[in-house]
This record gives sequence, structure tokens and C-alpha cells, in this order.
Amino acid sequence: MRRRLASVRARATLGTTLVVAVALLAAGTAVLLSLWTNLSDQAGTQAERTAREVAAELAAGQPYRALSLDDDDRPVQVVTEDATLVAVSEHLERISGTGTDTVRPASPPTVAPSGDGEGDGAGEGDGDSDAEDDDSAGAAGLRPGEIAEDPSYSDGSATVDGESADYRFAAVEVETEDRGTLTVYAGAPLSTERTAVRTALTVMLIGFPLVLAVVAGVTWLMTRRALRPVEGIRREMAAITASADLARRVPEPDTHDEVARLARTTNETLTALEAAVERQRRFVADASHELRSPIASLRTQLEVGAAHPELLDVPGAVEDTVRLQNLAADLLLLARLDAGERPAEARVDLAALTREEAAGRVRVSVDAEPADVSGSRGQLRRVLANLLDNAQRHAREAVTVTVRREGGRAVVAVADDGDGVPEADRERVFERFVRLDAARSRDDGGAGLGLAIARDVAERHGGTLTVHGTPEGGALFELRLPAV
Repeated sequence: MRRRLASVRARATLGTTLVVAVALLAAGTAVLLSLWTNLSDQAGTQAERTAREVAAELAAGQPYRALSLDDDDRPVQVVTEDATLVAVSEHLERISGTGTDTVRPASPPTVAPSGDGEGDGAGEGDGDSDAEDDDSAGAAGLRPGEIAEDPSYSDGSATVDGESADYRFAAVEVETEDRGTLTVYAGAPLSTERTAVRTALTVMLIGFPLVLAVVAGVTWLMTRRALRPVEGIRREMAAITASADLARRVPEPDTHDEVARLARTTNETLTALEAAVERQRRFVADASHELRSPIASLRTQLEVGAAHPELLDVPGAVEDTVRLQNLAADLLLLARLDAGERPAEARVDLAALTREEAAGRVRVSVDAEPADVSGSRGQLRRVLANLLDNAQRHAREAVTVTVRREGGRAVVAVADDGDGVPEADRERVFERFVRLDAARSRDDGGAGLGLAIARDVAERHGGTLTVHGTPEGGALFELRLPAV
């Protein structure tokens, strides 16, 4: 099961189908409840209409036998205040959910006629009492001939003419002149409503699975189509990994969506990786070439010294050894920088460090104001030493060093009065093993790593190292670091 759901397409299809299923279930439930409520209200309105028609006849003094209880073949009951059934529709056989489940009316009490004073069983002195009763409200707060405005509703069942069904009953109270407060119960069948709800439910039970099947199928196909370029990218990356050919690129779809951006980013990553690998290869080749010369020279001198001790050039051997040692130190530092070594978080007085490094050097003048930075004191000293060595190597007479603050930056400017750096080579000069003067000797020009190391260290400290021209035509190197 986990393997089947391992693909993005399967998970997307399942997730979309579940979301749609929940939405359809919630919507279907709401529709069914709304439909049932509306249809029940309609049945209640029909029942209320029938009950009010009968109540109007009672309010008008219509006798029980003359009431129109069988016009709609619906169950109707007329009940007194003490729950006595006094009138009922003709074909009612059973009923529940009303005030009484009786279906046979009791004999109505005999009421003496009023107005002629005969046989009413009341003395002449009761005339005032009768008048007061006529003016007072009934037990339900209604006056004689008045029908209650607010009916009550209930659900139940009834059997009419042998057919049983569920009904919605409406109860309407009416106050009569001579029969007191009566309650009329009238019912409207709920069979139509239940049939409509069942039909809607059947449609939903049949339609919902079809809708979910369509949603799942469309999602599966659309996800497959959307992920097809991703599979192409994966296959090409696998081929690149197997062949180790970083010059290859993944296909970029002709779209503007996330997959196209992924392909472009992947190709940009491959380009950067190819450049890094090529740079590393050149670095290894150049390092091997630079190491070969001092090692060969040192070996030659030692072999000559071994054969002819009187010809041994000790100062030359020492010089080659020192040059080899410096080159090995530079290569080791570059290796640490390429490995992502982070500089130490120490507070360094850049002005004092510059004065220390410039001390003892000829033709170097320093103008420094306080400027503190955070980083590795040893690495920053190496940057200053490389910049000063480069300036002294190309200066004719003098090297000027200034240290200042500019906003939130500490700036070290190293200027010489030499020939300067051509504008076209002002970025190339910071590449590793680059010597702009091809005619100068390797002994005088160094290995071409000093400026490359200086820029790498500056960038590791969150700063920059650039080269410009001076008004006199010399070179101006500016080191900018975040001040603290």
C-alpha cells in the first residue's frame, strides 16, 4: 500500500478525491436538510390552512355536525379544553401526535339557548354575571369568536380510510361563544416530502461516486501530464550522474510554471557545478605546475651538491625551500577556504593591524584612523600582507596605505605609483595563478595566488576587494569590511 501511494501522482489523486468527497458529503447533507425543512414547512402551512378553515366555522357558531371536516380527506380533530374529542373527520381510523389519539367523538353537551330566559337554569339575578363572562377573555386569552394567531406543530401518523401515513399536524385554538376554547388539529401528509428527500438521496448516492470517479480520473491524468517534465529532468540527471558529463543539461519545458523554474534552476546549478569542477581541475593542474619548478630546482641543487659539494648553492636552495613553503601554505589556506572554513569571531583593530604589517617595509606610508572589524586576525593580516607585497612589487617609488570608516564599513586603501592594472584585467587579476606580466620571472612574480587569497578572505568576512586606478596612473586596491 505504501509503495502504491509513494508517487506524487497517487497522493495528489487520493488527496483531491478525499477533499471533493468531504465537500460533496457536506453539501449533500445541507441540501437534504434544507429540502426536508422546506417541504415540512410547506406541509405545516397546508395543515394550518385546513385547521384555520375549521376554526373559522367554529368561531361562526357552526355546529359540529355541519363542519367541513372531510373536504380534503385529511385527518381533523376538534378537542375541548379537557382533551375531549367532540368532532373528527369521517374516515379517520387511527391517529397519533395530536392532543388525543381518540378517533370517536364524545356526545357534545346540551347547551341551553340564551336570550329567552327559558330552560337556561339560571336565575334572573345572574344577568350581570353573564354579561361579565361575555366581555372577559377565554382561558387561552382569546375573546369569543377569536382565533389564535400562532399555531403549534407536531409530527405524527394517522390511518385514513385504511391507508396509513406520516403527517405534519397544526393545532389552532379558537374561542367560541357557548362552547369555550376549542383546539382544531389538522394534518397534512409527509409522504410527498419523504419521497422527494428519498429521490434526492438516491440521486446523490448514484451521482456522487460518478463525480468522484471523474475527479480522480481527471486529477490522475492532469498530474501525470504536469509531472511528465519532472520525469524527464530525473532521467537526464540520472544520465548525467552516470556519465559524469557536467556539460549536459536537463530539458526545459516551454512553460512558465514551477516545473520550468525547477528545470532552469537545475541547469543553473549544473553550470555552477561545472564551473566549480573546472576551476578545481585548473587549480590542481596549476598547483602541480607551480610545485614542480621549485621542487625540481631544489632537487637539482641537492644532486649537484651531493656530487660536487663545492658547487652547492646553499642560498639558492634555501630560497627555493622558502618559496616552496610559502606556496604550500597558500595552497593549504585556499583548500580551507574552499572547504567553507568560517573565520573566528574576534574584534580586530584594523588600523593597528595595518601599522604592524607595514612596519619594517620600505617606501610604505600609513595614514590610519580607528576602525574595528570582526573576524580572524591571522587571515586579515594575510590579506594586508598580500596587498602590500603586490603594491611593493609594482610600485616605482612609494606605496600609500589609508584606513578610514565610511558609514558602516571599514575601508583599507592600498595605492602604488606603478603602471596600474588595465581595466579589462581588473577582475581577472583576482583569479588563481594569474600573472598579468607574462614576461616577468616566476621568482619575481610569485605564484599568482596572493590577490586570489585576499579576495576569498575578504568575502568570507562579509566584505569586498576591488581594484581601481589612481590619478597618477597606479593601482588602488580597496578592502571594505563591515565595521563593528
